[in-house]
Amino acid sequence: MVTRRAFLATGLALATLPALPAAADRVPGWTAQLLAAARAQIGVTLGYDPAYSSMSYPGGDVPRETGVCTDVVIRAYRDAFGLDLQQLVHDDMRANFSSYPALWGLTRTDRNIDHRRVPNLERYFERSGLKRDMPGRREDWQPGDLVTMRLHGRLPHIAIFSGHDRPSGRARYIHNIGTGTREEEIRTDYDSPMRFRLVPPGY
Repeated sequence: MVTRRAFLATGLALATLPALPAAADRVPGWTAQLLAAARAQIGVTLGYDPAYSSMSYPGGDVPRETGVCTDVVIRAYRDAFGLDLQQLVHDDMRANFSSYPALWGLTRTDRNIDHRRVPNLERYFERSGLKRDMPGRREDWQPGDLVTMRLHGRLPHIAIFSGHDRPSGRARYIHNIGTGTREEEIRTDYDSPMRFRLVPPGY
């Protein structure tokens, strides 16, 4: 496991290195679609509301003006590719319930909330073979990578890595950390980071 101190030191190094050459900023077409769909939520999703909500299935959502960190990822994949993490996670949990975290005292799946919980997304991504080295070399990171972490050592969070600023080289992420969807550097203290890459089918 990567410790918080070790990872934050790596993050500092990433933030102070020179920017990568222009060629390294070029991304596959699907990545550009994903980032565009995530950025389209900026200025639309203006709040943060972790309350339990009943929703339709598949394709269920809470009102777009609010949501949590997972909703940024779920909406981006739905909008860009029609890929529904609500259904994917539900189907896998229903078939493999004991393989998922037992953190909420549940005895069966709940398609209203399962896909909106970071630990469940982490397990689904791991089971799907999507986990990447963490932290890895700077050159290994690609826009569109999904990064999970524990804010202040306890609060699960997920963000979409969108690339490095020029000329500072600082890492930027698209996420909702409490004030709506934004694209920014993550400045909050965190640990236990994991990195995943979900390439949509057909790419």
